[in-house]
Amino acid sequence: MNKIYLNLVNALSMNSTPTTELAANDISKVESKSKDPNLLSSRFRGFYPVVIDVETAGFNAKTDALLEIAAVTLKMNSDGVLEKDKTIHFHVEPFEGANIEQAAIDFNGIDPFNPLRGAVPESEMLKEICKAVSKGQKEAGCQRSVIVAHNAAFDHGFFMAAVEREKYKRVPFHPFVTFDTTSFAALTLGQTVLAQACIQAGLGFDNKEAHSAIYDTEKTADLFCYMVNRFKELGGWPLTPINNEATTTE
Repeated sequence: MNKIYLNLVNALSMNSTPTTELAANDISKVESKSKDPNLLSSRFRGFYPVVIDVETAGFNAKTDALLEIAAVTLKMNSDGVLEKDKTIHFHVEPFEGANIEQAAIDFNGIDPFNPLRGAVPESEMLKEICKAVSKGQKEAGCQRSVIVAHNAAFDHGFFMAAVEREKYKRVPFHPFVTFDTTSFAALTLGQTVLAQACIQAGLGFDNKEAHSAIYDTEKTADLFCYMVNRFKELGGWPLTPINNEATTTE
């Protein structure tokens, strides 16, 4: 970009019409590319969406253990269709002093202290997820990552509580913005429960696999991609330019 603008400045100082036209064309091409609606960086105001689901030992992000987490990164194909990209998954060790509600682990079927889980400390989980997300964000040309989840406040809260406990600094996610597929599904499909929304969208849902972080994340990613792509199919994206000229009525 610097070279392009340098050509433009030189052209103007030399009053050279051909060079000026070339530089202007180059700038137009760069601006056009940056606004290409089929780029992921153009779709969500520069946000890089990452679908996350957590399984926990309770509902309080500050006191209850985070036991399992999965993250699915997304990509846009050449036709502007949103797709799943990579999946990251960890079983997580309860942090020191973590509360574990028996009702919660009875519900999700996780034994927090089973050595066969292969659980890792929260610090390792954060490092690996943030590193992978930051890489994907950079490759997509996005400025910030955003957590996408079903009832996103819950998953975002547990992830950020782990960040706070570990005093982890290199976090690519926005501190409070989230994309909540619960709200999106209510608007587009008339459903709020993940299983019912997936079935309504024709994606299917296996209740026997539910409450596994990796399964729920994959299905949430499928649902999010479906809703975004369906909106595009119906003509909602790219947006039609709006005439912002002021109008007055008598």
